[in-house]
Amino acid sequence: MDKYYIKFILGNRLNLIMYFFLIVIFLIILRFFYIQILQNNYYATQAFDNSIKIVPIKPARGLIFDRNNIVIADNKLNYSLEIIPERNNDLSMLISRLSNVVKINSSDIKKYKRILNNNQFSNSIPIKSDLTSKELAKFVTNSYQFPKIELKENLKRYYPNGSLGVHFLGYINRISKKDLMALEKKGQKKNYIGTDHIGKAGAEFQFEKELHGVSGFEQIEVNSIGKTLRTLKTYPAKEGNNIHLTIDLKIQKIAEDAFKNKKGALVALNPANGEVLAYVSMPTYNPSLFIDGISHKNWNKLNRSEDKPMLDRAINGLYPPGSTLKPFVAIAALENKIRMPPFKIEDPGYFSINNSRRFKDWKKGGHGEVDIIKAIAVSCDTFFYGLAIELGIPKLNKSLSNFGFGKKTGIDLPNEKSGLLADAKWKKEKYNKKWYSGETAITGIGQGFTQVTPIQLALATSKIAFPNKSIVPHIRLNSQQLKQSDNLSSPIIVSNKTIAWVKEGMEKVTEDGGTAAFIGKNIKYKIAAKTGTVQVFGLKDGEVYDEEKIPEKLRDHALFIAYAPAENPKIAVAIVVENGGHGGSTAGPIARKIFDHYFTSESR
Repeated sequence: MDKYYIKFILGNRLNLIMYFFLIVIFLIILRFFYIQILQNNYYATQAFDNSIKIVPIKPARGLIFDRNNIVIADNKLNYSLEIIPERNNDLSMLISRLSNVVKINSSDIKKYKRILNNNQFSNSIPIKSDLTSKELAKFVTNSYQFPKIELKENLKRYYPNGSLGVHFLGYINRISKKDLMALEKKGQKKNYIGTDHIGKAGAEFQFEKELHGVSGFEQIEVNSIGKTLRTLKTYPAKEGNNIHLTIDLKIQKIAEDAFKNKKGALVALNPANGEVLAYVSMPTYNPSLFIDGISHKNWNKLNRSEDKPMLDRAINGLYPPGSTLKPFVAIAALENKIRMPPFKIEDPGYFSINNSRRFKDWKKGGHGEVDIIKAIAVSCDTFFYGLAIELGIPKLNKSLSNFGFGKKTGIDLPNEKSGLLADAKWKKEKYNKKWYSGETAITGIGQGFTQVTPIQLALATSKIAFPNKSIVPHIRLNSQQLKQSDNLSSPIIVSNKTIAWVKEGMEKVTEDGGTAAFIGKNIKYKIAAKTGTVQVFGLKDGEVYDEEKIPEKLRDHALFIAYAPAENPKIAVAIVVENGGHGGSTAGPIARKIFDHYFTSESR
């Protein structure tokens, strides 16, 4: 083979190799053109999504203060260890390793799983909250071992006064599906992305929109395992507004302490403007139980308790008003020209209808000669039985409605009940039975079907103190937007003589001979009041009520309404002590403690 032939063969092979490389280079350039030019948008978007994340920034929740700038609901700095579930396939292994650094107990794991099952917004779930400084330092030192666990710093709701005032304050809890539906309906869902909690009751619920604030977000660059490399842009969150309530926390504590272990409710108002100074429902519960999602054990304990601590008795508790209704029954009669002074009766200790059925007075043998002023002072049942019969249910209920009974007061708290003013139509629809005159008689002393809430009693008492004022009970201090509805309190159209007679009767309640005479002793101010005692069960004919022999849950309820000073009222109260016995001896002293503090406090 000569050298020219060999040269020819090698040349051809080199040309083939060159053509091959040229074709490969051309294909690479063609593919590069396709990816970089024709598919640029697609791959650019994928690359951005893989490296840039939008992280929501939840706003700091607004604080809640009482009228004297005492913090009722606060925020405190909290460190937590959080897991992103989608990154962790073996939770038990991760927790086992983490437990060698920070103690993880069974309650932490249960809480994690409970939050995970109900989680709506958060992409990370806390496995350990409220880290101590020691736990924090230990984890930071060993954090390199746990790339899939995030250490987060956030503000956690804190209730520094524990259970004090929980029913007006309410609580926050983790956002549920039901909450999301409500937020979406209001067009507020986007503002809660990244937020874990929402107000569920009381002021926390009522003023949620203001307390929550406005969410922000930041753009961050992350690596392949999701760790933050750098922050590109930040749109800061706007913290929620602080709000001040009308509540005086010192009065609130005195009131709650005065109940001791008794169940019941109390509302104290400024009768001139409707500000709620104290709002008590007993027993209470600790709102902190709900912050991280209440456990099934604690939830069942609260809901199955016979004492019903979750019930807000101040606006949801329905009670017969008993003799606390008598001043309002008296006003109805006087405005209809019935039994006006100097009209009197001779009380034999009972009232009979058509000389048949007898309705007993609480005092055996009666009160002697009684006019409407004395009837209020000594709480004469006999007088009011007859008065109610003469007046009739339609006129009585119309007058009671003017004082706010049978309808919501409009207080700026959720889920208020309306109470009940019963009549023949209601009974027919409810029980398909006729209305009897005996039912009219007992309505006159606050028994029977009539039901009121403590907030209604407080408002009605304020209307006696200031009949010419239009007020709405409210807990938001300096509120410019009181709840507007058809239930708003209007000035009472009542004669000066009527109000004067009723006020005189209420003032005599705390004087010698009155049902709460001992409440008015040794004080420098005058109290106008009315006591009430409500039967929990009916007595058979001839049966005698003996409190010591009756189980506590069957004992009479004690009620008390009052305002002071009588000549220029500054504060009005309504009190219900469940199974407390006589209103003057059980509920009255609670009112006295509140009045004494109010009028002797150096801050006033």
